Amino acid sequence: MTVSADEISNKSFDNKMRGYNPQEVQSFLQEVADTVRQLSDQNRELQEIVKGDKEKLRYFTDLKDSLNKSILVAQEAADKVKNNAKKEAEIMVREAQKQATDIVSEANDKANAVVEDSANSTRKLVTETNDLKKQTRIFRQRLQVMLESQLEVVKSSDWDRLLANDDTDKYEEIQKSLGNKVDNSQSASVQSDQVTSVDQPIFSDGPESAASSAAQPASASGTVDNPQAAGKTVVIFPDSDSAAK
Repeated sequence: MTVSADEISNKSFDNKMRGYNPQEVQSFLQEVADTVRQLSDQNRELQEIVKGDKEKLRYFTDLKDSLNKSILVAQEAADKVKNNAKKEAEIMVREAQKQATDIVSEANDKANAVVEDSANSTRKLVTETNDLKKQTRIFRQRLQVMLESQLEVVKSSDWDRLLANDDTDKYEEIQKSLGNKVDNSQSASVQSDQVTSVDQPIFSDGPESAASSAAQPASASGTVDNPQAAGKTVVIFPDSDSAAK
């Protein structure tokens, strides 16, 4: 049962013998009514405060829910960005590793090609050098045989015998004798060439070989008239008129 302050103030009691003092009762009721009135006012104020607090609480509750949703959305977006960044990083790492592998493989292939080319060039150079040495050795042996045969002709005692007499009538005899010696020396040179050809392999005629073959007669004797007559030595004698003079 709810009793208001006015009801307490206006409350009346029946008079009976030997009862309470009416003035005191009325005074007490007035005090109680005032107290109830104050409590009612405070209650209304508190209700207004509680109502405002409830509205604020509702506002902050809604704000909290909105913030929570925003946080969840931001977290999801961050996770998505993180996952995408991780995937892109993995793709970039794989591509970088593949490019590095391709670069290393290409560099190895180029290095192997350079090494192989260098090895082939070295082997070719060694082969050509050995061929040139062999051809030079053959030329030296031929030149040595030819010079030795010519030297034997020069050192022959027939020169002293033929040149001991200044008689021009013996010109034909001298020419015949010298021709025989030259033929003998040429035969010896040819035999030496054949022996050398057997001992040493003959390689394909290159520019060095052609130059060596062409240089043989010129190096052996300065009396060769025809450069194409390689390996042959021709001795030029003065004619009869020149000999007579």
